[in-house]
Amino acid sequence: MNISDELYQQTILEYNRSPRNFGKMEHATHAAHGLNPLCGDDYWVYLNVDDSGVIQEASFDGHGCAISKASASMMTMELKGKTLDEARRLFHDFHDLASGKEHPLGKLNVFSGVWKFPERVKCALLAWRAMESTVSGRETASTE
Repeated sequence: MNISDELYQQTILEYNRSPRNFGKMEHATHAAHGLNPLCGDDYWVYLNVDDSGVIQEASFDGHGCAISKASASMMTMELKGKTLDEARRLFHDFHDLASGKEHPLGKLNVFSGVWKFPERVKCALLAWRAMESTVSGRETASTE
């Protein structure tokens, strides 16, 4: 196992055990539901966006595998302070990263090897798809 794989595993396990921003946001301005019907991962993503279009708070709630939970947790941390347009770009960059394309995404680069496991790409992207849905005015997202 190389250092990158070890970091990936350690990071995923840490964010799964202690997810950041986990829980329903009572006064969200944006929310969307994401479901992966094949594996049962099921999340809501909540955003509180101010009048100028900047994400002030982000959280998620639900259940899923370690990869989906870690990805959702790290996503909520990255979104704070971003505009809705920046959030959409971040979604596309993360999608590319999870699909095997290189992107300089800081801590999110721990997911750069997920493309090697095609069945896990959907797990890593689920909360991101829900986030992209809500910033685009939709309330649901699916991996299918």
